[in-house]
Amino acid sequence: METVLDGDAHGGVPIAVHDHGGDGPPLLLLHGAGGNLRNWDPILPHLHGVRPVTVDLRGHGRSGDGPWTWKTVLDDLERVTTTLGLGEAAVAGHSLGGMIAGLWAARHPACPAAISLDGHRAAETHPANYPGLDPGQVTRDLAVLREMFTRQAEAMTRTMTPEQAEQFLDGQRAWAAAQQADPESWVAAMRRNLHPADGGGLRPRPGPEVTAALRDLPEFADALPAFRDVTVPFLIVNATRNPPVPPHLVPLMDAYRAGLRRDLAALAAERPNIEIHEIDAGHGMTAERPKEVATLITEFIDRHTP
Repeated sequence: METVLDGDAHGGVPIAVHDHGGDGPPLLLLHGAGGNLRNWDPILPHLHGVRPVTVDLRGHGRSGDGPWTWKTVLDDLERVTTTLGLGEAAVAGHSLGGMIAGLWAARHPACPAAISLDGHRAAETHPANYPGLDPGQVTRDLAVLREMFTRQAEAMTRTMTPEQAEQFLDGQRAWAAAQQADPESWVAAMRRNLHPADGGGLRPRPGPEVTAALRDLPEFADALPAFRDVTVPFLIVNATRNPPVPPHLVPLMDAYRAGLRRDLAALAAERPNIEIHEIDAGHGMTAERPKEVATLITEFIDRHTP
C-alpha cells in the first residue's frame, strides 16, 4: 500500500512510501538520483522472503521538497522506519540510493545488512581515481565530462509542454528497449517524476536545487571513504560496463573502471564485512538485470538476517 508520511517541525518533508508487505524481514529500497520508488517495479516480483518498502526520496516522485543533505535524507528514512514499525531494517539502494544505503548502515550498526548497487563513485570524480592516464589528459577530459553532465542536468530540469513530455517519454521508452529493459515499467517511473509546473507545462523532478546540491557533496563524487565507517555486512555490486560517453572519453571511463576495481578491492581487504560482486551490466543494472539483481539482494539478506 502506498501512502505519504506527513512532514514534521524539524525540516522533515512529506515522504511517499509503498509498503509491499510480506512476512520476511523489512527491506528498505532506495532509488537513484532522478528516479523514484517505481524504479523497483522490475525487481519486486523476484524478491522473496522479505518485506520490501520502497521510498520516494525527498525532491523525487511524490515526496516533498526540502534542503538536500545526507542528514536530512537519513532523517526522512528514520521517520519511515519508525512510522511503519520496521525496526532495524536491511537496506538496498541503487546509484545515489546505494550511497545512502552505506551511510544508513554506518548510522545504524544494528542494521542486519546493506547493499549498494553501483552506488559508490560518480563518473565525475577526483583526478586520482583515473589511474594510467596522463594527468593533463585527465584534466582536459574531466572538463569535457563535467560540461556534458551540466548540459544534461539543465535539460532534465526544464519545464516541458505536454507534447514535449510525451516526446521525452518516447525517447526513454526507446532507450529502455535498447537496454533490454521493460520499456513500460521504465516510462511509468519517468512519468511519476513529471509534475505540473507553475504557469503550465510539466516540471521534471528533481529540480535544479537538488541536482546542484548532489554534485557539491564530496561523498557523491566518491563514497568509498565514507563506506569505511560501515561495520555491518555490506555488499557492493559493481557494474562492469562503462557509462555511455562519446568515443574520445572512453579511455577516461576505462581508467575510471580500473581505479574503481583497484579501490574496491583495497576496501574489501581492509574491511572484512564488505563483499564485492561484479555484474555484467551497465549502471542501470536494476532495469537491465532485475532477476539477477533481486537474487543477489535476497541471497545476501538470507545469509545475514536471522
